[in-house]
Amino acid sequence: MYERDRITAKGGRMAAREPGAETAIATEAEAEAKAAGTLPVTTATAQAAEKVTQAVQAVGAGAHAAGEKTAEAVSIAQEKAAAATLPDRAALVRGRGALAVGAAGVCGYGLLYAAVRANRSTAVDIAVALRLQRWQRPWVGGLMTAASWAGFLPQNAAIPALTTTALWLLGFRTEAGFYALAAGSGPLSSSLKYTMKRPRPDAPDLRVAVAPLGGSSFPSGHVFQYVGGYGFLAYLAHTLLRKKRVRQPVVAALVGLVALVGPSRIYQGHHWPTDVSASYMLGTSYLIGVISLYRRVKARGVQR
Repeated sequence: MYERDRITAKGGRMAAREPGAETAIATEAEAEAKAAGTLPVTTATAQAAEKVTQAVQAVGAGAHAAGEKTAEAVSIAQEKAAAATLPDRAALVRGRGALAVGAAGVCGYGLLYAAVRANRSTAVDIAVALRLQRWQRPWVGGLMTAASWAGFLPQNAAIPALTTTALWLLGFRTEAGFYALAAGSGPLSSSLKYTMKRPRPDAPDLRVAVAPLGGSSFPSGHVFQYVGGYGFLAYLAHTLLRKKRVRQPVVAALVGLVALVGPSRIYQGHHWPTDVSASYMLGTSYLIGVISLYRRVKARGVQR
């Protein structure tokens, strides 16, 4: 009896060591665990890792598809922009006349600067400002406010950044760089304000609209930035756009915005007329310099 039990136990141990026996036992245990709703830790971890991998692959596929659609949209926009604009050589020929506009800007700015420094413009400034502010009409006030809006933070930083990015994405890389240079006249305007240190307008009967103002009054940063940035965009529209029915309204809108910003600064009581006039002259000279450099770079590209 005792010997038979030993043999049976030995046979059981030998059977457990037979090939495939351990796998069968593990499979049976896993099946029991599934039936009970509790998988082994290793199996649950493997399934979770597989799900995570599938999710990552799905996100990657979606990002790839979105990237392809974006690239396709940019490519289509570039093709349409190229079809709507002139070649470089034709644009250079058309733009020659624009260089003559505002050629006397530097001399005019120098004269106004000297007059303001000598305090000889106060009477004229007050008379012109009060006369302009007599136009008390709701639509006039709204128009003046709208004209100045793009020159305040944060839009005076966001608009040039977005415009530069749009030009770059449409394939106008040189134009994007020079537009950024034309619109980025803030440091020059600030340095000129520092040298003048003229107080903001303050006189009897003069109304001043509430706005975040700072620095000196001379010259006007709004006007300087508008002439540079929107003036350069007007030049690009004039020289590049093919269709006259598109080119003329765009140029007129940009030039109109530049023309309105000066009176708006006086109407709101933020600048004296001489501040605005000097900024128009200096801004025009700055714009001419940027355009001249731009044309030189484009001419080199045409000659190659």
